[in-house]
Amino acid sequence: MGLMKTVKNIAIKTLVNGLALWLAAIVVKGIEFGRGAEWSGTLKTVLLVALVFGLVNAIVKPILKALATPLIWLTLGLFTLVINALMLQLTSWLADKLTLAFHVQQFFWDAVLGAVIVTFVSMVLHAVIPDPKD
Repeated sequence: MGLMKTVKNIAIKTLVNGLALWLAAIVVKGIEFGRGAEWSGTLKTVLLVALVFGLVNAIVKPILKALATPLIWLTLGLFTLVINALMLQLTSWLADKLTLAFHVQQFFWDAVLGAVIVTFVSMVLHAVIPDPKD
């Protein structure tokens, strides 16, 4: 039963991440999933990039937040936005290495604005889709 709960949690988080990344790509001109690809190919890419993004957030983000705690405190939490943008940029780099059609062009405008959108969409979706308790 515990394994099924874990798989369900990963699936929900991947879908939420995928939707948030896809919306960010629609809103921010400098964030894009492969152009000219078939709809099914784009969907597959979105889901794979969402998995990469989830892994980056699970492994790298806690380390960066721990190292940046003084900056986060000094900026009253605003530095977290820079960390989120770095996670998006790292996901773009990893997607390129994995030959996934996902790219974030510029750090400051594209990654930061994309991080704001991804954070907001994720917050709303996690409020609507609560974590399973069983």
